[in-house]
Amino acid sequence: MSIKPEIEAILPSKVVESLAKKEKLHIIDVREHNEVALGKIPGAKHISLGEVLTRLDELDKDKEYIMVCRSGKRSGLASEWLTDKGFKVKNMTGGMNDWKSETE
Repeated sequence: MSIKPEIEAILPSKVVESLAKKEKLHIIDVREHNEVALGKIPGAKHISLGEVLTRLDELDKDKEYIMVCRSGKRSGLASEWLTDKGFKVKNMTGGMNDWKSETE
């Protein structure tokens, strides 16, 4: 039995701060299409949870990704999957429920 690597968490407020400083973030929103239609973090890439493993070719192992969903559960699952595939990821805890900034 292998030990799962600990997924690093990031708070929505920290993501807002980084975006305000014009830092280049790679955010992936794993919510469903109808959820994203209600608003997503500006610049976030939408890849629904069910598509994550079939769209790995769109991701770069040299970049760090911030995974986002509504509450942090689905993005946590996506974070585990991507970590298992060798990607660097952080999970935005609290998800869009705790997002206190603009959306697009």
